[in-house]
Amino acid sequence: MKLAQASDSFQLSFVNTIEEIGAQSWNDLASTDNPFMRYEFLHALEKTGCTRQETGWQPFHVVVCSNNSEESPVAVMPLYLKTNSWGEYVFDWSWANAYKSYGYQYYPKFVTAAPFTPSVGKRIFLRNPDQHAVLLQLIIDKIKEKAEFIGASSWHVLFPTEQEHDALDELGIQSRIATQFHWYNRDYEAFDDFLAALNSRKRKSIRKERKRVQDQGISFRRTEGAEISEQQWADFYQFYQSTYLMRGMQGYLKLEFFHTVARTMPEQLVMINAVQDGRDIAAALFFKNHEALFGRYWGCRVDHQFLHFETCYYQGQVYAIEHRLKSFDSGAQGEHKIQRGFEPILTHSNHWLANQGFADAIRNFLQEERPHIERYRMEAASLLPYRLQS
Repeated sequence: MKLAQASDSFQLSFVNTIEEIGAQSWNDLASTDNPFMRYEFLHALEKTGCTRQETGWQPFHVVVCSNNSEESPVAVMPLYLKTNSWGEYVFDWSWANAYKSYGYQYYPKFVTAAPFTPSVGKRIFLRNPDQHAVLLQLIIDKIKEKAEFIGASSWHVLFPTEQEHDALDELGIQSRIATQFHWYNRDYEAFDDFLAALNSRKRKSIRKERKRVQDQGISFRRTEGAEISEQQWADFYQFYQSTYLMRGMQGYLKLEFFHTVARTMPEQLVMINAVQDGRDIAAALFFKNHEALFGRYWGCRVDHQFLHFETCYYQGQVYAIEHRLKSFDSGAQGEHKIQRGFEPILTHSNHWLANQGFADAIRNFLQEERPHIERYRMEAASLLPYRLQS
């Protein structure tokens, strides 16, 4: 089907709240497996004021319907009109500064992402995969039209799947790569099986770190989402905010957001609390689905040696092994994860810029950046602590 025919067959709209699409219509397309693309997650962000114009995350979601049917949407995509680059984890501050230095405005811009969440996942959801090429081209063209109409400089798709990334790249939405560190459960029956896969020095190092935490009288309590108490949430939020206050910032998310997802999607939450002398001193909140664990938010009342590593990494690995989860995405950055078995992977983003001169300059920048990222990933992989297989 040609694009002209597609324009006659489908109607694309931009909506300012996900409520306008509805939970059933959204989740029917996006599924409920990826916690950060669920209606419940995105709706909680909107209803509690985390994603709104004042925070620089104005919802501008894409919904495509068939002109020939009264059925639910045939495609949806999260979209935000951004007036800053906070909470994205694909850094383009230098691009904004370059625009400003030449007298242009970089903001507003369009962003397709899971807000405040650097986790890979599908971003464009279609009812019929056979319509992928047609609908993707339609979405691209309409976003370009809307960007020109409202003066948005660009559109950025953050942490899409590799397949989506490649499809966007083929249609001229420029490609960028970055690195994260993920842990993979290779059918371990227990944490000791994971340790047995490491070289002797790193295995001893991890055991020493874990014993040091234990020797400080710290134990751990695991609570599934529906069982997390009000006091646990209150303490967790204090810990969460403390990680930002140390950097002179406020956390992106409100306590009401956590209460809301605890109520609407508890089956995808687990909290791990560190306890010392009968008092919670730290907590980490994880999301999960049927095959992966996602470490996202953490904080502590008092810092202790190796407490962060135990709470956020080792306890997560233990949980993943016990629940036979295949992987553990512990969030952005962190070279210290390598020696704890987290492997460097490539993540992707795609970028379209309306100004052709800047688009050409950024294309050159991304081409020059790519071999450095690829080399970094290979060098990081060479430092992994796993024993060589004979």
